Amino acid sequence: MYRRLISRDDILEFARISGDHGIHHTDQSQKLLAHGLLIATLPTKLGGDLNFIAREISFEFLKGVYEGETITCIGKIEKLMEQDTRFKAELLFSCSNENGEIVLKGKTKGMIWK
Repeated sequence: MYRRLISRDDILEFARISGDHGIHHTDQSQKLLAHGLLIATLPTKLGGDLNFIAREISFEFLKGVYEGETITCIGKIEKLMEQDTRFKAELLFSCSNENGEIVLKGKTKGMIWK
């Protein structure tokens, strides 16, 4: 599990890095909408904790996330197959807001080094 507060600075920095400067992400006269791929960094953080190298990732974006929201990501290893130097793995994940609403869900296939 990983929990993160999504800040205005996070959204503006992601806009700078990604080049996605849509006004819904950058108009500071309103509450900013986080980039979907910014929220998708939460499950990739869980994968990094496992030394997981993704080969495929699918995301389903279900609800927008705005600055000031805390998002919790939970991952589950669905399949694990041992090989010589690694494990082939399939993981499921979901990200929820403070109200328990799922904002993002998905799955990934890849490997974990031994």
